[in-house]
Amino acid sequence: MDRDPDLEEFAGRMFDLARAGDTETLRAYVDAGVPANLTNSKGDTLLMLAAYHGHAATVQMLAEQGADPGRANDRGQTPLAGAVFKKESAVVRALLDAGADPAAGNPSAVDTARMFANDQFLEWFRQIGR
Repeated sequence: MDRDPDLEEFAGRMFDLARAGDTETLRAYVDAGVPANLTNSKGDTLLMLAAYHGHAATVQMLAEQGADPGRANDRGQTPLAGAVFKKESAVVRALLDAGADPAAGNPSAVDTARMFANDQFLEWFRQIGR
């Protein structure tokens, strides 16, 4: 299958918007038809990149637009585990509110919180039964 350099450049811009937390611009593109679960060559979704870079509002918007908050990348990492690793409390809360499973992935968000002795996140996970 031939690669379309224009399409690849466009997709790259979408991933850059997610990394930068440009919520409203990204929302406009998703509203216009960009898949909320757009995935790069490593399996990272827009939501994964927004979560890892600490953009809770972008995470919330993408989840509201249908992005899967529990979708793991090609390495088995979930957005929630990434947010726990980065100690992004607002993102962790947004992902939990969107239905992310703390026990999913490898390592899971629970495992990551235990590894870094993050009692706050572990308590949040206990509160939802994980």
